[in-house]
Amino acid sequence: MTDETTPASIDPLDLHGVVPPTVTAFHEDESLDLETTAAHARFVVDRGVHGVFPLGTNGEFPLLTSEEREEVLEAVVAEVGGEVPVIAGVGAPSTRETIRNAATAQDIGVDGLVVVTPFYFPLDHESAVTHYTRVAEAVDLPVYIYHIPSRTGNALSLDTLSDLAAIDNVVGLKDSSKDVPWLSQAVDAQPDLTFLVGSDSLLFSGLSVGCRGMVSAVANVYPELVVDLYDAFEAGDRDRAKDLQSTVFRVRGALKEGPYMAGVKSALELRDFDAGPLRSPLRRMDADQQATLENTLSSLELH
Repeated sequence: MTDETTPASIDPLDLHGVVPPTVTAFHEDESLDLETTAAHARFVVDRGVHGVFPLGTNGEFPLLTSEEREEVLEAVVAEVGGEVPVIAGVGAPSTRETIRNAATAQDIGVDGLVVVTPFYFPLDHESAVTHYTRVAEAVDLPVYIYHIPSRTGNALSLDTLSDLAAIDNVVGLKDSSKDVPWLSQAVDAQPDLTFLVGSDSLLFSGLSVGCRGMVSAVANVYPELVVDLYDAFEAGDRDRAKDLQSTVFRVRGALKEGPYMAGVKSALELRDFDAGPLRSPLRRMDADQQATLENTLSSLELH
């Protein structure tokens, strides 16, 4: 909710609200199912989300080839481009590959780029600033930093973020650090950036400290629930937003009961949306885990 005391964002997309990290669907042989991948973007857009983020964690991007990543973006842009912002994950361990991915995504027609911090090798301040500078200079699209140190091994200091925020085209940050003090200080120090909270456990908290929206895995399955939370918060109904966050906690807990990443596709199947298997070494829930998931979600009366 913007008021006279809220600084204007430098984000040309005015990215806000609920932006699910949409799934990449596969056939049973783990080949790309582009029709269903596009259909999932349609599924969440038709249920009120404010943008889509293909090739994030739920999009299984590290398990795709460069060519497959291009095909996913083409399919999603063809399906929902022009209706909501499409911000594409383009991050890679090397600056060279990230620039290639970014340039290709721009040619495909995405609206913005999500650039995860390079992973595997340690990243110091100078390396981080050089990396994001080179990527941002290579394209003409808004760039959102993706901060997820638990997966990349690279956390950004507030001082480093300050220098990154000064780079042309860098307009925002998706924070999945789950470090609320860090996020609060980052929002306070960089109020003109678009901050998106990236953990379903912190949707209400993220909005409370100044995030403009959320990248929510739960919204891949129940976009209506997360959109209702955002709308309640924006309308000033904090009690209802808190209650909906409590429901999100329960959904999130159910989704995490099985193997890593399995919950979203398993839960989607309960909504009559079959996105196929995960790509190995990731795997779907077994029959017992699926039954437990169904019982838990049914008790919430969400479908």
